[in-house]
Amino acid sequence: MSAEVFRAYKPEPHTYGGVAQTFDVQPEQVMLVAAHHDDLEGARTCGLQTAYIERPLELGARNPKDVSARAANHVHARDLLDLAQQLGS
Repeated sequence: MSAEVFRAYKPEPHTYGGVAQTFDVQPEQVMLVAAHHDDLEGARTCGLQTAYIERPLELGARNPKDVSARAANHVHARDLLDLAQQLGS
C-alpha cells in the first residue's frame, strides 16, 4: 500500500500501522519491504516484520551502497525474486 492512502509518511507510526488496521491483522502479520534501513527501523518500532532488499547501485556505480545484512531485519534479500523464494513463494 502507498503512504498516500494514510496521508502520513515514514517515519510517522500511522503509516506503518495503517496497513494492519486496513486489513484487520496484527502488526506482526505485516512486513515492510524496503531498501532503506531507516524505513525498516520505523516499521520494527511499530511491531512490523521487515525485509531489506539490496540496491547496491542506488547511488550510482561510482558510489556503491553498503548492502550488508543487519541482524535486526527479519529477512535480507538480493532482490524481490530472492525475497519470494525465501518466503516460500
